[in-house]
Amino acid sequence: MTKSARLHQPLWLSGAAHLIILYVAFEAETGEAWPYALMAMAVVSFFAWAANYRRYRQIHDLPTSKIASAAQGYVELLGTARCMSETAGLSKLSRTTCCWFHYDVSRKGSDDKWKHVESGTSDDPFVMVDDTGQCVISPQGAEVLSHDHKSWREGSYHYQEWLLLPGSVLYAIGEFSTQGGVATAPGVRDETTDIGALITDWKRDQKRLHERFDLNRDGAIDMKEWEQARLAARHEVRQRRDTGAALEGTHTLGKPRDGRLFLLANEMPDALGARYRCWSWVHLVIFFGCGSVGLFLL
Repeated sequence: MTKSARLHQPLWLSGAAHLIILYVAFEAETGEAWPYALMAMAVVSFFAWAANYRRYRQIHDLPTSKIASAAQGYVELLGTARCMSETAGLSKLSRTTCCWFHYDVSRKGSDDKWKHVESGTSDDPFVMVDDTGQCVISPQGAEVLSHDHKSWREGSYHYQEWLLLPGSVLYAIGEFSTQGGVATAPGVRDETTDIGALITDWKRDQKRLHERFDLNRDGAIDMKEWEQARLAARHEVRQRRDTGAALEGTHTLGKPRDGRLFLLANEMPDALGARYRCWSWVHLVIFFGCGSVGLFLL
């Protein structure tokens, strides 16, 4: 059984806190509570607007990187989810093969109200792959948006699971780092250093060097021909970096140390960004509407 997506993040981003405030106001059974309830809703909506708009801007402004050529630091990646090995993980409740899961168990009590019993979230790493390479995802601390949802009841218990399934599209924003390889290998510092090292390597085979770059066949490589050699070396270095052929490393993506958004979702970034933008507008309208009416009533 599937259901619409759910954000595993503070629920006030999508307006859940407003329902709590309205419930408290109704339970108060007095009109004096409503101005304060409206003002509280306005305050919550202001912070929810700021949080939703911040997420929208980060999704909208970050360019999508390829895994093999992604810069070290804060990046946006788009690929496919994969389990770490053939021995895939299983979800807690339904025992479904998955890369990540969140579960929730509740029970209906004698007062006919649902009460929380247990919940949990997996933190085992899994892999994202694209057409250039793969990256290990450490999901601890991530906000996860998943369309893959299961819900069922057994007796007085209600069970729910949200999953990231292997083979599904995976969109991610987080801190990217590479252990080993081009980014951290000893002696490999930047593009200029790589170009110089490659030309030095070419010089060891003078016959091959002259065949490639002694264009006028005078037995010597002049300044113009050396410039051609340098351009060829730069092209080869960039091609190696783009394809990951120079030096392979282990790429990882995790929670940014500076507190910026760490997001995982099994949908395309355009749709996700549009949802955040929509909620930001909704909260902006609530902020001005409830704030104005609350001030008037006070």
